[in-house]
Amino acid sequence: MPELVPIMRMGGNLLVMLQGDLEDATIEEIEREVTREVARTSARGVLIDVSGLSVVDSFVARIISRIVAMIRLLGADATIVGVQPAVAITLVELGVPLRHVDTALTAEQGMARLRGRRDEYVH
Repeated sequence: MPELVPIMRMGGNLLVMLQGDLEDATIEEIEREVTREVARTSARGVLIDVSGLSVVDSFVARIISRIVAMIRLLGADATIVGVQPAVAITLVELGVPLRHVDTALTAEQGMARLRGRRDEYVH
């Protein structure tokens, strides 16, 4: 099966880059692929970059929220980066519950957030 989404290992973290206009079946397969990779690699954190998404509808938003919840159930942290202004507006207008989702503006800030949370657990 070809890889649907780039998933790169960066130390103990994974970087997942969502791109294009995702169909419902595609985003569900991405959900399975990401959670499988978190478990396989014992990742400590996952950075989900959504800057390449052209459209985010309520279904895609719910699946992204579910991915974050699943990542946490697997014992890793998750941060979403690259939310475009139009996407943020759409998510708020749709009323998608994302309170449990950590966000950052850039991948650099998101990785710092993941490292910071890990440091909190150590102290």
